Amino acid sequence: MTSQPPAPYPRKLIEVDLPLNIINAEAAREKSIRHGHPSTLHLWWARRPLAACRAVLFASLVDDPSAYLTDTEEIAIERAKLHELLGRLVKWENSNDPNLLTEARRHIADSVARSRKETAPTDPAAVLDYLNRQAQPIYDPFCGGGSIPLEAQRLGLRAVGSDLNPVAVLITKALIELPPKFANRPPANPDADPMGFTVGKGKQARQVPWRGAAGLAADIRYYGRKMRELAWDKIGHLYPTAQLPDGGEATVIAWLWARTIPCPNPACGIAMPMLKTFHISSKSGNQCWIKPAVDSKSKSVSFTVQNYRGDLSAESNVDRNGATCVACGNTAPLEYVRGQARNGNIGERMTAMVAEGDRKRLFFSPTEEHIKVANVEKPNNCPTQKMPASAYKVSGRGYGITEWQELFTNRQLTALTTFSDLIPLIGNLAMQDGADQEYANAVQTYLALAIGRLANSCSSFSIWERSSNKVAGTFARQAVPMVWDYPESNPFCTQTQNWMAQIEWVAQVVDRLPADVNTGIVHQADASNTIHAKSGPVIVTDPPYYDNISYAELSDYFYVWLRPLLRDIYPDLFSGILVPIQEEMIAAPRFGRDARRRFEQLLSQTLQLIRERCSPDFPSSIFYAYKQQEESVDGKTSTGWETMLTAVIEAGFQVVGTWPMRTERAGGVKANVNVLASSIVLVCRPRMAEAGLATRRQFLDELARELPPALDQLTRQSHIAPVDLAQAAIGPGMQVYSRYSRVETLGGEPVTVRDALTAINAAIAEYDRQESGELDAESRFCLAWLYGNGSGAGNYGEALTLATAHNVVIDQLRDRHRLLTAGEGVVRLLPLSGFAPGQPSLS
Repeated sequence: MTSQPPAPYPRKLIEVDLPLNIINAEAAREKSIRHGHPSTLHLWWARRPLAACRAVLFASLVDDPSAYLTDTEEIAIERAKLHELLGRLVKWENSNDPNLLTEARRHIADSVARSRKETAPTDPAAVLDYLNRQAQPIYDPFCGGGSIPLEAQRLGLRAVGSDLNPVAVLITKALIELPPKFANRPPANPDADPMGFTVGKGKQARQVPWRGAAGLAADIRYYGRKMRELAWDKIGHLYPTAQLPDGGEATVIAWLWARTIPCPNPACGIAMPMLKTFHISSKSGNQCWIKPAVDSKSKSVSFTVQNYRGDLSAESNVDRNGATCVACGNTAPLEYVRGQARNGNIGERMTAMVAEGDRKRLFFSPTEEHIKVANVEKPNNCPTQKMPASAYKVSGRGYGITEWQELFTNRQLTALTTFSDLIPLIGNLAMQDGADQEYANAVQTYLALAIGRLANSCSSFSIWERSSNKVAGTFARQAVPMVWDYPESNPFCTQTQNWMAQIEWVAQVVDRLPADVNTGIVHQADASNTIHAKSGPVIVTDPPYYDNISYAELSDYFYVWLRPLLRDIYPDLFSGILVPIQEEMIAAPRFGRDARRRFEQLLSQTLQLIRERCSPDFPSSIFYAYKQQEESVDGKTSTGWETMLTAVIEAGFQVVGTWPMRTERAGGVKANVNVLASSIVLVCRPRMAEAGLATRRQFLDELARELPPALDQLTRQSHIAPVDLAQAAIGPGMQVYSRYSRVETLGGEPVTVRDALTAINAAIAEYDRQESGELDAESRFCLAWLYGNGSGAGNYGEALTLATAHNVVIDQLRDRHRLLTAGEGVVRLLPLSGFAPGQPSLS
């Protein structure tokens, strides 16, 4: 990009070039990494991958070699070295490599020192101290699950986060605030050796002193076991074993249930069970199904487990249209089902029991003993908070469910309240063992997060995964869909979703946290009116996007359990009965017809605050992830992408880069759904105060002069994948457009972001293929997709990235223009024979 006008500031690596392919590969791979990954501390929705956050932070702080070198060859060599370092840095297995982190921190310190005309230290401890004193802090005003502040802290930077949602604030506190306070501290529990712990076995065994948060993790495990022992003494009788044919016993992993309603046929009238499938195990070598048997006298249905070796297609007697009675075959429309549920006529019937076996699950038919013992009274101290009337993401609302406790069975409520009641007792026990109050509070915080994890899997809206024979959490999606048949897990077993498994998930995360670095801080704040940015921080953030996720409504699910446990420790954070909802910055239906406009105004307000408070010496980076769709307001159409760009530019920023980064993993529940696959990182600089007006002709001339060398950089040196190139190329074009306070025609009319995107895409098409420059945006998308995928199917997420770059909408390419098919996670261009008469073609 050396042919561009010289920047009035030293460019950072993120403004020039990134090794996008390896960043994207590691970000996508990270979604399948579990043990010890911070995402497993507690559920939060739509976290950005740590690899992407780490890459953006490092590249935002480190100078591009063109900032301090003049020889083109030397610049290329040094940039390649930075890319190689970044390629190692984004790998999960290297995330705690002390030598690699020291190398990365030194590069950041060198860039900071260069800007201050100083010499950076080289000793690792001195580098950390230097970054703490001299480097700008990193601030994320929408910290959510804490990925960005955590990675800032890992790089040795001061990390600051804030969020309106108290559950998000708590998770981020557990990641960046608490561990550094107790770094290198031995455990308080009496079983631990204060001098260290043993690693290895036999002759390889050696004692290692307590480092980082290892001592804190050891106490989480110890006091978690104490809670299990105490809870078993209280409620262990509610979880009987299964009797084996040889007279032995097996620990039950889960009891499987189906919801019931009265059959609408008066001549039948049984409690009609509703199941999405009668097959309870499709695992090879262990295939089972449940066979219903009708007792006409008692008007009930029982189930027996049978082996099955045939076709395991998902037989079902309930779908989105209603249910079919297994006894008489009568159909119950969905409205009838909902009406019976709202009238309190919904029940449940045990269908099977799953137990621990030797290398495989054991399946048993229900017994009267197990059915009877599950029928317990509701505990007195369970949460009583009502769901907000607007909680439309909770499908149970249409079935008469109005309180959060109604998502759980009575036995599940008993287990959760029993474990919860033990938290204060464990805090006192830790203090008796020598812990001070602050440390005991920290231990209780992590144990409370384990209860949140247990609540996710221990509800009547969790899912039994028959392919892997395990319990999946309630939030397989960013909602709570209605579930007809569900597993009730045993918190005292040793397999799927038990209490000690939740403790181990939490402890493994804490064990790997970068506790021996700079202490982070997180605030509860509304970003639209409060920005904790006193010292001009570097802004890296991931704001909400319209109505993608109803954070407040969903996080109440956890808040009602966490609040009674932690309100004495964090009184300000848990002062409300429920999560703040009216101030939330999303375009939820509860805000009426102006929901989208309200969201855009609040986001614009926030961006203006960020522009006023951010560091002028570093770029700000904003993650954008929103399924492209076109909206019409006051007769004008726009997409979320151009609305975001417009808001950023009107806030006073110049867009200097647009990097697409993989943030979603295909597979699991979402495998056959059209989902986001990428975030676009908008890299911005505060626009120069003296930025003036430009004519459309001036903009086009500068675009024609500056874009080709920028595209040379991207295509010939950066080796960016074709599907990403179209989006990455938008950055240099928007840099030209947004360097001016306004671009207008000779008649004084504004050249809008949509107009600019059209011009930029035309210039890119001209650069690539001279013959395609006159095509419209839809045709350019199709041509680019054809070059990359031919007539075969391609990933929906990649198509969405390409569509965003061209500012077109996939649904309209399918429904209005009839150029492609899009469904079940794939996109395919229609062959010429598939075009409707009068529709455009690619011939």
